Amino acid sequence: MVIARSLRALDWLNFFVANVQTGFGPFIASYLAANKWTQGEIGLMLSVGTISAMASQLPAGALVDAMRNKKFAAASAIVAIIASALFLAASPTFVPVFAAEVLHGFASCMLVPAMAAISYALVSRADLGDRLGRNARWASIGSALTAALMGVFGEYFSLRSVFFLTAALALPALVALSMIHHDMPPKIARGSQKPDKTITPEGEERVSLRELLRDRRLLIFAACVVLFHLSNAAMLNLAAGEVTAHMGDNVQLVIAACIIVPQFLVAAMSPWVGRQAQRWGRRPVLILGFAALPVRALLFAGVSSPYLLVPVQMLDGISAAVFGVMLPLIAADVAGGKGHYNLTIGFFGLAAGIGATLSTAAAGFAADRFGTAMSFFGLAAAGALAVALVWLAMPETREAAVTPEVEKPAVEA
Repeated sequence: MVIARSLRALDWLNFFVANVQTGFGPFIASYLAANKWTQGEIGLMLSVGTISAMASQLPAGALVDAMRNKKFAAASAIVAIIASALFLAASPTFVPVFAAEVLHGFASCMLVPAMAAISYALVSRADLGDRLGRNARWASIGSALTAALMGVFGEYFSLRSVFFLTAALALPALVALSMIHHDMPPKIARGSQKPDKTITPEGEERVSLRELLRDRRLLIFAACVVLFHLSNAAMLNLAAGEVTAHMGDNVQLVIAACIIVPQFLVAAMSPWVGRQAQRWGRRPVLILGFAALPVRALLFAGVSSPYLLVPVQMLDGISAAVFGVMLPLIAADVAGGKGHYNLTIGFFGLAAGIGATLSTAAAGFAADRFGTAMSFFGLAAAGALAVALVWLAMPETREAAVTPEVEKPAVEA
């Protein structure tokens, strides 16, 4: 009964956390532009957030690993995000905006692994894929609905009201978090562990970082993550730039549809992705999601009507559903029970940040020098390389995920 209530609360936690994170997307750029910031100043400030997030991935993951109470880690991150939103709402000047970007970058990197750890604590390893699929479904629904709600607030009240709404939506997230309960299991007896192992706060035997980094599954999947984001990150931005140049007043509606429609596809597909990852294995599902990348890029290169962007962008829903479920699931395969689950999620998050940063820079340069179509061809090539790497080099990790466990980590109530 307690577990069932905790799982329902976890659904709502994912929903409201996605609500909160939506406020830190394109709304910041619009807010700053409305307050007379130049495009260069806006780009610099958004880069501060990106750099902060990339620099925080590994420390935040290691910190969550070291904390016994994952709920406290998640609550601290949510409170920091509330502070970030209030900094932005208080004043669109350099100091509060800079502080908000840095604080949000670290808090987000702490929140993602903390929520994954809570999910891992509430279900068995064999049920983790299905649980992560539910997480992604509720997060996608939250993102889509909140994007529309924040658009209404920004249109009919003010852009500043978006950030007050962001802070307000974090409060029910804290309520949902407080409703999650799980008893801590007994720790492994101190005399029972191997001499070269250390014990985590959850009672796991922690392997050394050197031993973790020897796992080829970790390194190959990190390379896959880099290539995935190298192909994916710049795609919608590049398409949106073309739309803006060739459309009139409906451009914002088309761009909004390109963002919202894939979220509903993610919500519909994510539980299926989690279930199939348990039945088929990780590699077939990864190939399915990654294969949508080069197809989408090639379609974008050949699309002439701006109204065709929305159906093409639906392919992003397939890729996002697969990637959102598989990253924490493969992290559990690689590092679950070894004391480095959250650090591994941070490692993959850092790989994603590197790929996304290279994608936007390279795609912009290629579009300016060779044309938008050639830039899309380059993104398609990166996506094809990601598929080839999964197909030829990525080991299957499912067997490790379904091995029965004697000890199981859990969240302290």
